[in-house]
Amino acid sequence: MALPLMPKATAVWLVENTALSFEQIAEFCGLHSLEVQAIADGEVATGIVGLDPVANGQITKAELERCEADPDATLRLNVTDYPQPRAKPKGARYTPVSKRQDRPDAIAWLLKHHPELSDAQLCKLIGTTKPTIQSVREKSHWNAPNIKPRNPVTLGLCSESDLEKAVAIGRGRAGGPVSPQYHDDSEDAGE
Repeated sequence: MALPLMPKATAVWLVENTALSFEQIAEFCGLHSLEVQAIADGEVATGIVGLDPVANGQITKAELERCEADPDATLRLNVTDYPQPRAKPKGARYTPVSKRQDRPDAIAWLLKHHPELSDAQLCKLIGTTKPTIQSVREKSHWNAPNIKPRNPVTLGLCSESDLEKAVAIGRGRAGGPVSPQYHDDSEDAGE
């Protein structure tokens, strides 16, 4: 169930201005009924200014009166047509020190099996830099003799869904088929 904005401030206003039971307020605000009782006793939320949910359009006056008349009824938020905020995409991810030596192996695997991926996609996918990608591509990396192409999913540097999404985008930009193809790693075992 969706909660009102600023649940504690809303609970303070409902305790001070309505005849709703503690259970009704607690269920509507996502709080425990003992916490609502503590708000009513003045033990909790003493410095919080109450927030009027009717004035904010979160509930209607009729809904409030309906629930005051029936102690078993539950308050329901108004359904709004306002656009809901979307989750922000994740930024650069942290790679633990123990997995950092695996990045060149993952870069080599991606360059070998998915050349349609851009350097920017590789950077975002496994959390590396363009100079590192370039040095692995040119075999001028400081550890070039020891680099063995290994799947970044099995190394734990990215998820399978992230890899498939990046490949689909890369193929779309390259003009190839957009549906992801699954690669059999058994042929890499002999290398």
